[in-house]
Amino acid sequence: MTVTTTAPFRSAFGTGSHWADIARSCLDRIGTGGPDDLGFVYVTDHLAPDLPAIIDQLRLRSGIENWVGTIGIGLLGRNGAGDVTEFFDAPAISLMVAPLSPDSYRLLDPNPGGGSSRMRALADWMAARQPAAAIVHGNPENAHLPAIMRQLSHDAGLFLLGGLTASRRGYLQVAGEVGTAAISGVLLAGDVRLVTGLSQGCSPIGPVHVATRVENDIVMELDGRPALEVFCDEIGEVLSRDLQKVAGFIFAALPVTGSDTGDYLVRNITGIDRNSRALAIGAEIAEGQQILFTRRDRASATADFKRMLRRLKERVDRPIKGGLYVSCVARGPHLFGPDAEETRMIAEHLGDFPLTGFFANGEISHDRIYAYTGVLTLFL
Repeated sequence: MTVTTTAPFRSAFGTGSHWADIARSCLDRIGTGGPDDLGFVYVTDHLAPDLPAIIDQLRLRSGIENWVGTIGIGLLGRNGAGDVTEFFDAPAISLMVAPLSPDSYRLLDPNPGGGSSRMRALADWMAARQPAAAIVHGNPENAHLPAIMRQLSHDAGLFLLGGLTASRRGYLQVAGEVGTAAISGVLLAGDVRLVTGLSQGCSPIGPVHVATRVENDIVMELDGRPALEVFCDEIGEVLSRDLQKVAGFIFAALPVTGSDTGDYLVRNITGIDRNSRALAIGAEIAEGQQILFTRRDRASATADFKRMLRRLKERVDRPIKGGLYVSCVARGPHLFGPDAEETRMIAEHLGDFPLTGFFANGEISHDRIYAYTGVLTLFL
C-alpha cells in the first residue's frame, strides 16, 4: 500500500542577502502545510549560524513542525516546471514539503546521544511500522559515524540514503532539533514508496587488481608487481612522465563485495613514492584487497549519470511526487559546468516534479559512504 495524500509535494529555493528574506520568499512559494507534514531544508554554509532561526521561521510561518536537513556548500532545487537551479558559495535555501501521514515517519534527532539510545526510543513504532529506509545526514568529523551507519543498516535493517554535511562554518543538522550528532534524519515506514539510484563520477580504466603486499596501509605490490609499475601501465606513458597531473583526474576504487552492478568506492590517491614504487590510498588497505583505477572527467560522469536516470525511469510506474538529490561537492559546476547541468538532466529524463538537495562532503547509499557520486531518491 502506498501512502495517499490530498496535498501535493512542493519545493522552493531562494537566494539573497539576508536569511529572513530568503526564507520568506521560499515560504511564499510552498505555502502553509499541516503540522504533521515533513519538510526538507538545506542551506548553504553562508547561513550556517542562522540555521536555528531559519527553522523557527519555517515552523512559525508554514505551520509545519517537522523539518529535516543540513548544510551544503552548494544547493539545488526547483521552483516550478522547468525552473531548476544550483547555488554554490552564496547565501541560499532549498525546501521541499512532503505531505506524509503522521504515522509514516519518525525523526532521528541530532542530539549528542548514541544511535542505540535513539533507536530504543523508536522501538515500538519500528515494530509496528517496519521502516525500510532512512534519509540521513552525517557529520564528517565524527569518528563514530561508520559504526552508527552499520548499526542502522545491519541491525535495524534500514537502507540509508543521504549525505554528509559540507560546510566551512560547522556541521549542523536538522531533524526536529538542530544539533551536531554523528548522524540524524528521518525513518520512513515501508508504505512510503521510494526508488533510488547511484551514479559514479568516475569510470574504470583497467581491470581489478589484488593488493599482494601492503605495509602500514601503503600498497607496495599489486598482483605481485610493484604497485606504481601497475599504475603507470594503466594511466599511460604521457601521464606517467608527470605524475603530478594525475591529481584530481585519476583515482583508486575499492570494489564492493557482493555487488551485482560492479559498484565501487572511489578514494583519493594520497601519495606516490618512486623510490619504493608504492602507492598510498585514502582508505584502510589490507593484503587481498581488490583495487582498480578510475578516471574522472565530464564525459564519463555524464554518461554514467544518464545511464542511472534511464534505469530509474524504467522502475517508475506512477507519477513522481518529489525527489531528493545528493551530489558530491566536487561535481556540480566543478565537473558539469556552471549552468545547473546535473539538475537539468534529472528534469530532462524524469520530468518536472518537486526537487531539493545539496552538494555533500560524501554521499550515503545503503551502508556506505561514497565520493564523487550522485544519489537520487524519488518519492512515488
